[in-house]
Amino acid sequence: MNSLLDPLHLPHFADLTPEAIGAALDEGLAAYQAVVRDLIETRPTTFEEVWLPLERADVAVSALWSGVSHLHSVADTPELRKAYAMGEARMVEVITAVRQMPELYSLLVDLSTSADFAKCPAADRVAVEHEIRNFTLSGVALADEARSRFAAVSLELSKLSTAFSSAVLDATDAWFEPIEDAAHLAGIPEGAMAMFAAAAAARGLKGWVVTLQAPSVIAVLTFAENRDLRERVYRAYGTRASDAGPDAGRFDNSERIAQILALRQERAELLGMPSAVDLSLATKMAPDGAEVLRFLRDLAVRARPSAEKDLAALEAHGRTLGLETLEAWDRGFVSERLRAERYAVQEEEIRAYFPVDRVMEGWQQLLLRLYGVRLQPRVDVALWHEDARYFDVADDQGRVFAGVYLDLHARTGKRGGAWMAEARPRLRDGDAESLPVAYLSCNFAPKDENGVSLLSHDDVVTFLHETGHGLHLLFTEIDRPSIGGVNGFEWDAVELPSQMMEDFAWDRTTLKQMSAHNLTGEALPDALFDKMVAARHFQSGLGILRQVEFAMFDLILHLGIWGRDPMVVLKRVRDEVAVVSYPEWHRFPHSFNHIFSGGYAAGYYSYLWAEVLAADAFRKFAEAGVVDRATGDAFRREVLSRGASRPVAESFRAFSGRDPDPVAMLVRHGLAA
Repeated sequence: MNSLLDPLHLPHFADLTPEAIGAALDEGLAAYQAVVRDLIETRPTTFEEVWLPLERADVAVSALWSGVSHLHSVADTPELRKAYAMGEARMVEVITAVRQMPELYSLLVDLSTSADFAKCPAADRVAVEHEIRNFTLSGVALADEARSRFAAVSLELSKLSTAFSSAVLDATDAWFEPIEDAAHLAGIPEGAMAMFAAAAAARGLKGWVVTLQAPSVIAVLTFAENRDLRERVYRAYGTRASDAGPDAGRFDNSERIAQILALRQERAELLGMPSAVDLSLATKMAPDGAEVLRFLRDLAVRARPSAEKDLAALEAHGRTLGLETLEAWDRGFVSERLRAERYAVQEEEIRAYFPVDRVMEGWQQLLLRLYGVRLQPRVDVALWHEDARYFDVADDQGRVFAGVYLDLHARTGKRGGAWMAEARPRLRDGDAESLPVAYLSCNFAPKDENGVSLLSHDDVVTFLHETGHGLHLLFTEIDRPSIGGVNGFEWDAVELPSQMMEDFAWDRTTLKQMSAHNLTGEALPDALFDKMVAARHFQSGLGILRQVEFAMFDLILHLGIWGRDPMVVLKRVRDEVAVVSYPEWHRFPHSFNHIFSGGYAAGYYSYLWAEVLAADAFRKFAEAGVVDRATGDAFRREVLSRGASRPVAESFRAFSGRDPDPVAMLVRHGLAA
């Protein structure tokens, strides 16, 4: 077997060349198809004979593709991108064809209704039942012509999603502004100036370079006193990959959006569903789109009074700074000034206490205290960049049960945002054993020439968020990869572990352990922590409305009730729920990777829906003293370890003893006592 298809060993990234990828994928998919043909011909009847061969073949292909997908996200090149796009299309084509085979479908159905199936472990039964559902949602029951069309639509959607994300990455990397006069960067903190200087040096330029990488954009919009610079960066960032972009539409995603929406609707209709929303919700907790819209609109009503006060305070403070009209590119700048005045706390003062290396040390201490796990660095594991690191994850007895890769810093060729992805699933098949391994990726400011990168508190929150996703994978005790960790988990609850982990960033002891002043080594002072807590709900009303806006835009766009023009739909959504205004030229949808190239299409509401669960789950920790091992073990046992082997509602009740209380989320945002 090709070593790139080996799920029992970690990826050798240097071997994942564009040429090798194609050959390995052909081999893996051919083996997968051969297994399917054999099953259809022999018609076996037991779980071991039917399911395990399929699983082995699928896991081998996934072993290859997890590494390819990861490199595409963190170290993209034109050659790799081409190989990825071709491979992704090939995989969609083959997997869709397999899931449209009535003979294989009937084999799985027969297995699920056999007398011996009831004796199988619960996880085995759920894995088969989920796969039968997947066959149905892949069009297996359609007539020949409709089934063929469904497959063609799925393939085209895969290609369009890949092209969408590539356009966003290219547009982000293409724009930069060189600056030689330091006066134009007045107000920018020292750490960000070092980042700008490094960006200039990397391009062979003098002075400083501002880019559209997230740390650069945030630094300018938060601190730059130069209003014209703020506007230029805001405009370039807000029009990326659009007809209004700085490259005259060179990376324009407009047509791709139109095609994606039309094809998603067609796919739903082929399955007899009214909209893409109905298809999306077929695998989620929410019962229907109407219920989700009621949830979002109710939340908007609750948050609006607070948001209006937030905006009024910003506008008033802006006037004290000489800004009679508060433009979109002013809000971050004025917000930081207002927060500093109101709570006597400044972002750069906080950032000095969170050098990335110290944050990582405190992070490991938190995992030890909360779950009894230790991270053991490895130097013998292949990596893809000098920023990357690998750790074995061991339990109290020193047994290694998982692994994790870290890649924390922004750079050219790496997509923006933060995410967790599966490198290897947990797998036990006879004598074969594979431990779960996660990729944790962020886009923090690059380290300076002294090896220092200072994180904002928001960065710390983001890192703990992705840690929650990672723990969901690493702690799984489900041996069926298709329902272990986040796989198969109801997607509108998948943010439960991640959002719950965010709240540990507001625990005094945890933050002290994660902090050490960059110059003095002093841990975060109690007085400063108290100020941060006092400011925690600063502009929370605006923050919630922003999330409601994104979620409603996504849902209504896919419902089609206001048409398919994203800018028209976005305007109507903003007219209903937003209190802030945006320039006419702003093109937010064109870089909305979550719904056009990620897993949140007709499901972005999941962040808010899952937050109800997360906020209430953290109450259990708070009641026990926050970082409590017994509560951590209970959450690990009843939620994290179970994967999709049972419904999320059951796992939540097993942990908390009751259904979630929606008020907990409002309390979390300071909107209820």
